[in-house]
Amino acid sequence: MEKASWYVVHTFSGYENKVKANIEKAIKNRNMQELIHAVEVPLQQEIEEKNGVKKTVQRKVFPGYVLIKMIMTDDTWYVVRNTRGVTGFVGPDSKPVSLSLDEVKNMGIDTAVLMPNVAVGDAVTLLTGAFEGSEGIVKEVHASKGTVVVSVSGFGREFPVEISMNQIEVLV
Repeated sequence: MEKASWYVVHTFSGYENKVKANIEKAIKNRNMQELIHAVEVPLQQEIEEKNGVKKTVQRKVFPGYVLIKMIMTDDTWYVVRNTRGVTGFVGPDSKPVSLSLDEVKNMGIDTAVLMPNVAVGDAVTLLTGAFEGSEGIVKEVHASKGTVVVSVSGFGREFPVEISMNQIEVLV
Protein backbone atom coordinates (compact mmCIF):
# COMPACT_ATOMS: atom_id res chain seq x y z
CA MET A 1 0.00 0.00 0.00
CA GLU A 2 1.20 3.51 -0.81
CA LYS A 3 2.46 5.76 2.00
CA ALA A 4 0.37 8.72 3.15
CA SER A 5 1.87 12.17 2.56
CA TRP A 6 1.00 15.72 3.54
CA TYR A 7 -0.61 17.95 0.91
CA VAL A 8 -1.67 21.59 0.99
CA VAL A 9 -5.15 22.59 -0.18
CA HIS A 10 -6.08 26.17 -1.04
CA THR A 11 -9.48 27.35 0.22
CA PHE A 12 -11.62 30.45 0.04
CA SER A 13 -10.49 32.93 2.70
CA GLY A 14 -12.23 32.24 5.99
CA TYR A 15 -13.45 28.78 4.89
CA GLU A 16 -10.59 26.75 6.40
CA ASN A 17 -12.56 25.32 9.33
CA LYS A 18 -15.65 24.67 7.17
CA VAL A 19 -13.48 22.86 4.59
CA LYS A 20 -11.90 20.78 7.38
CA ALA A 21 -15.35 19.83 8.74
CA ASN A 22 -16.69 19.00 5.25
CA ILE A 23 -13.70 16.81 4.38
CA GLU A 24 -13.94 15.00 7.73
CA LYS A 25 -17.65 14.41 7.08
CA ALA A 26 -16.88 13.06 3.58
CA ILE A 27 -14.21 10.74 5.03
CA LYS A 28 -16.76 9.27 7.43
CA ASN A 29 -19.60 9.08 4.87
CA ARG A 30 -17.44 7.43 2.20
CA ASN A 31 -15.53 5.23 4.68
CA MET A 32 -12.16 6.65 3.58
CA GLN A 33 -10.42 6.62 6.99
CA GLU A 34 -7.64 4.39 5.64
CA LEU A 35 -6.94 6.81 2.77
CA ILE A 36 -7.31 10.24 4.38
CA HIS A 37 -5.62 10.20 7.78
CA ALA A 38 -5.71 13.80 9.01
CA VAL A 39 -7.06 17.25 8.14
CA GLU A 40 -5.35 20.15 9.93
CA VAL A 41 -5.80 23.91 10.07
CA PRO A 42 -2.50 24.99 11.68
CA LEU A 43 -3.07 27.48 14.52
CA GLN A 44 -0.79 29.55 16.72
CA GLN A 45 -1.49 31.43 19.93
CA GLU A 46 -1.00 35.18 20.00
CA ILE A 47 -1.56 37.76 22.71
CA GLU A 48 -3.93 40.49 21.57
CA GLU A 49 -4.41 43.77 23.40
CA LYS A 50 -7.71 45.58 23.06
CA ASN A 51 -8.66 48.60 25.21
CA GLY A 52 -5.77 47.82 27.57
CA VAL A 53 -6.93 44.22 28.11
CA LYS A 54 -4.64 41.41 27.00
CA LYS A 55 -6.08 38.09 25.93
CA THR A 56 -4.75 35.02 24.15
CA VAL A 57 -6.28 34.26 20.76
CA GLN A 58 -5.81 31.47 18.22
CA ARG A 59 -4.78 32.63 14.74
CA LYS A 60 -4.43 30.60 11.57
CA VAL A 61 -0.78 30.16 10.62
CA PHE A 62 -1.66 30.03 6.91
CA PRO A 63 -5.01 31.71 6.20
CA GLY A 64 -6.62 30.18 3.13
CA TYR A 65 -4.82 26.82 3.43
CA VAL A 66 -5.53 23.41 4.96
CA LEU A 67 -3.04 20.54 5.41
CA ILE A 68 -4.22 17.01 4.61
CA LYS A 69 -2.37 13.75 5.28
CA MET A 70 -3.63 11.25 2.74
CA ILE A 71 -2.80 8.57 0.23
CA MET A 72 -3.25 10.22 -3.15
CA THR A 73 -5.69 8.27 -5.35
CA ASP A 74 -8.24 9.36 -7.92
CA ASP A 75 -10.97 8.95 -5.27
CA THR A 76 -9.22 10.96 -2.54
CA TRP A 77 -8.26 13.68 -5.03
CA TYR A 78 -11.88 13.88 -6.21
CA VAL A 79 -13.32 14.05 -2.67
CA VAL A 80 -10.95 16.81 -1.56
CA ARG A 81 -11.00 18.78 -4.81
CA ASN A 82 -14.81 18.81 -4.94
CA THR A 83 -15.33 19.85 -1.33
CA ARG A 84 -17.20 23.14 -1.07
CA GLY A 85 -14.74 25.95 -0.37
CA VAL A 86 -11.69 24.19 -1.89
CA THR A 87 -10.11 25.99 -4.85
CA GLY A 88 -7.45 23.35 -5.52
CA PHE A 89 -4.29 21.62 -4.40
CA VAL A 90 -1.06 23.58 -4.12
CA GLY A 91 1.33 22.58 -6.88
CA PRO A 92 2.12 23.33 -10.52
CA ASP A 93 -1.04 23.36 -12.65
CA SER A 94 -2.96 22.41 -9.46
CA LYS A 95 -1.27 18.98 -9.50
CA PRO A 96 -0.77 17.99 -5.85
CA VAL A 97 2.81 18.04 -4.58
CA SER A 98 3.43 16.37 -1.23
CA LEU A 99 5.33 18.06 1.59
CA SER A 100 8.29 16.53 3.37
CA LEU A 101 8.14 16.46 7.16
CA ASP A 102 11.10 18.88 7.17
CA GLU A 103 9.03 21.34 5.11
CA VAL A 104 6.16 20.99 7.55
CA LYS A 105 8.56 21.56 10.48
CA ASN A 106 10.08 24.62 8.73
CA MET A 107 6.60 26.14 8.47
CA GLY A 108 6.68 26.38 12.24
CA ILE A 109 3.92 23.82 12.69
CA ASP A 110 3.99 21.66 15.80
CA THR A 111 5.00 18.36 14.25
CA ALA A 112 4.00 16.41 17.35
CA VAL A 113 0.49 16.19 15.86
CA LEU A 114 2.00 15.09 12.57
CA MET A 115 4.06 12.25 13.99
CA PRO A 116 2.67 8.73 13.89
CA ASN A 117 0.89 7.61 17.02
CA VAL A 118 3.32 4.90 18.12
CA ALA A 119 3.71 2.96 21.35
CA VAL A 120 6.10 0.39 22.77
CA GLY A 121 5.26 -3.02 21.29
CA ASP A 122 3.90 -1.69 17.97
CA ALA A 123 5.03 -3.40 14.78
CA VAL A 124 6.51 -0.88 12.32
CA THR A 125 8.16 -0.70 8.91
CA LEU A 126 11.31 1.41 8.47
CA LEU A 127 10.87 3.78 5.53
CA THR A 128 14.44 5.03 5.04
CA GLY A 129 18.05 4.24 5.75
CA ALA A 130 20.06 1.03 5.63
CA PHE A 131 17.11 -1.00 6.89
CA GLU A 132 14.48 0.51 4.56
CA GLY A 133 11.58 -1.93 4.18
CA SER A 134 12.54 -3.90 7.32
CA GLU A 135 9.92 -4.61 9.93
CA GLY A 136 10.54 -4.41 13.64
CA ILE A 137 9.03 -3.91 17.07
CA VAL A 138 9.14 -0.56 18.92
CA LYS A 139 11.13 -0.99 22.15
CA GLU A 140 11.40 2.67 23.27
CA VAL A 141 9.63 5.94 22.38
CA HIS A 142 11.50 9.25 22.81
CA ALA A 143 8.72 11.75 22.06
CA SER A 144 10.80 14.77 23.09
CA LYS A 145 13.46 13.85 20.51
CA GLY A 146 10.93 12.61 17.95
CA THR A 147 12.64 9.21 17.75
CA VAL A 148 11.92 5.57 18.51
CA VAL A 149 14.15 2.56 19.14
CA VAL A 150 13.07 -0.36 16.96
CA SER A 151 14.29 -3.94 17.37
CA VAL A 152 15.16 -5.20 13.88
CA SER A 153 16.24 -8.69 12.81
CA GLY A 154 19.27 -8.89 10.58
CA PHE A 155 22.35 -10.99 10.06
CA GLY A 156 20.86 -13.73 12.23
CA ARG A 157 20.26 -11.62 15.33
CA GLU A 158 18.10 -8.86 16.83
CA PHE A 159 19.52 -5.37 17.35
CA PRO A 160 18.18 -1.90 18.21
CA VAL A 161 17.93 0.91 15.65
CA GLU A 162 17.15 4.47 16.75
CA ILE A 163 15.20 6.23 14.01
CA SER A 164 13.09 9.36 13.59
CA MET A 165 9.33 8.88 14.03
CA ASN A 166 8.74 10.31 10.56
CA GLN A 167 10.83 7.48 9.11
CA ILE A 168 8.55 4.67 10.28
CA GLU A 169 5.07 3.48 9.44
CA VAL A 170 2.97 1.67 12.03
CA LEU A 171 1.65 -1.67 10.76
CA VAL A 172 -2.05 -2.29 11.26
